Amino acid sequence: MSGKIRVLIVDDSAVVRQTLTDILESDPEIEVLGAASDPFVAAKRIQQEVPDVITLDVEMPRMDGITFLRKIMAQRPIPVVMCSSLVEARSETLMQALEAGAVDILLKPKLDTRQGLLESRIRICDTIKGAARARLNRGPRPRAEPRAVEKKLTADAMLPPPSTRHAMARTTESVICIGASTGGTEALREVLEALPADCPGIVVVQHMPERFTAAFAHRLNGICAVEVKEAADGDSVLRGRVLIAPGARHMLLRRSGARYHVEVKDGPLVSRHRPSVDVLFRSAAQYAGGNATGIIMTGMGDDGARGLLEMRKAGAHTVAQDEATSVVFGMPKEAIALGAVEKVLPLESLAAEILRARPH
Repeated sequence: MSGKIRVLIVDDSAVVRQTLTDILESDPEIEVLGAASDPFVAAKRIQQEVPDVITLDVEMPRMDGITFLRKIMAQRPIPVVMCSSLVEARSETLMQALEAGAVDILLKPKLDTRQGLLESRIRICDTIKGAARARLNRGPRPRAEPRAVEKKLTADAMLPPPSTRHAMARTTESVICIGASTGGTEALREVLEALPADCPGIVVVQHMPERFTAAFAHRLNGICAVEVKEAADGDSVLRGRVLIAPGARHMLLRRSGARYHVEVKDGPLVSRHRPSVDVLFRSAAQYAGGNATGIIMTGMGDDGARGLLEMRKAGAHTVAQDEATSVVFGMPKEAIALGAVEKVLPLESLAAEILRARPH
């Protein structure tokens, strides 16, 4: 992508417009093209100059954000990131936004603490960069250019590297570990909808804001044969059950005897994320070894690449979603480059691969 990523902010709050402008323009790769107080003002701005990404509030005067999103996708598809305050009643509406074509969801920035603002800045800027590279079925995707990245914490911040000195005892049950980010919500829906009620137990890290993971799990639970729930600390990993890591908390796989369960805990951002795919995958390498299958799907950045390599070295079967079906081919590409991936498959083949999974 040449030049800066040009962003149009659409929000009826002047404070939010200014805060987002300040955050985005603190990143040298991003330029705020303009800010609009409602969709009608935004539409006129788009006629003058088309942005690379739009941030869009949900509730606004004259026209709500979902209606405007549908108009954008029908007339001139542009990557849209929905930006909402932390209100649980809106989470179902935001699920509708993802179905309507939104690339991602953001919480409006937290300004309560310095750490909260820092984490908001990281999350918001990274989400915008991911959205700018999203494929919206409108021709080839722009290629990501190399860039300087701030120092990131690794999974070492949450648990030590897996030991290779002791082989993990085999069980009769496989556990499937999935990591996804930008574009992952709809990709996961397609995979999980295709699974029967007796599929292997699945644990998922999908980068989403806190509380929206509960609505996401609830939505999937209503349309899938498998049980889908937001993970709670101590939940068992069972056949026919999918556990989705709660937003803003890490999820680790643990083992007690021949049974698996998850640990949900607080911690710092790892690979710029919480929950982090690297944390889940490292715990799977450590506690499941050859009993696990790791799948890395569409997403921006490199979260999960190192963890998937650790899984492969521990004997797990490892899979990456292919470029043609990925909204953003960042995470799978990084994992492939590290040598972490045994097999590269299109989205429509991942459910069948899960059903073939068995302890190695």
